[in-house]
Amino acid sequence: MNVPRQNIKLDADSGTPLYMQMAGELAAAIRKGTWSSGEALPSERVLADALGVSRITSRKAMALLAEQGLIRRVQGVGTFIMPGTNELPLSLIGVTTLAQLDGFMAHTRWLSRSIRAADFEEATHLDLPPLANVAHLECLRVADGIVMALDHWTLPAAAMPDPQASGDSPCAFLSHRGMPVVRALQRFQAVNAPVPVAQHMGIAPGTALVLTTRIGYTHAQRPIELNRSWCHGDHYLLVADLCGQTVTK
Repeated sequence: MNVPRQNIKLDADSGTPLYMQMAGELAAAIRKGTWSSGEALPSERVLADALGVSRITSRKAMALLAEQGLIRRVQGVGTFIMPGTNELPLSLIGVTTLAQLDGFMAHTRWLSRSIRAADFEEATHLDLPPLANVAHLECLRVADGIVMALDHWTLPAAAMPDPQASGDSPCAFLSHRGMPVVRALQRFQAVNAPVPVAQHMGIAPGTALVLTTRIGYTHAQRPIELNRSWCHGDHYLLVADLCGQTVTK
């Protein structure tokens, strides 16, 4: 089985581990339809030989693709493309857009946009060195005069050297710069509003909110944005399309 070697670029001098580069390049090839849904991938050995990497590197790359839900590994049989991986594009719809779709007059009210040193959590999530410079943006999502959410955005300063030029959507800004978010991991948590959050949102401390934490990734599977959003539960709707998984409960 052929490997699209000419389309897969690995840089041994890059600070990004080779297995992460390989996983990112293969993920991009899968999403472009190089292999069809359900089709078998070349073996770890074939991929390693074709791309000039070790078997360990190839194995770690394939494990990362499996973790991301792009491939399915069947012991003794092979590795297969998960159904739908090159058919369903990622769509990130923000609170402001959802409010507009519901007929509200919605807008973004910026609180701050600056370059500063990353804290420990930001550096960890964005795979940055300690105290690396990041763009930090803080805004309120407002609909018909009601604060619906408080958003914190953190991006590597290299991706957004001038936070004032971000517009109302950092994700749209990244797309315009040729670094679109193509995959995201998002966590949902019920929390009570901390005092600083409550002050910004004009609510009582301890008010029940939904906290979402999202890490967005580029085609190369590099983390490019960290978004933390505190939202009123009655203004938040989560819809999930479960594909390629057997529902047991």
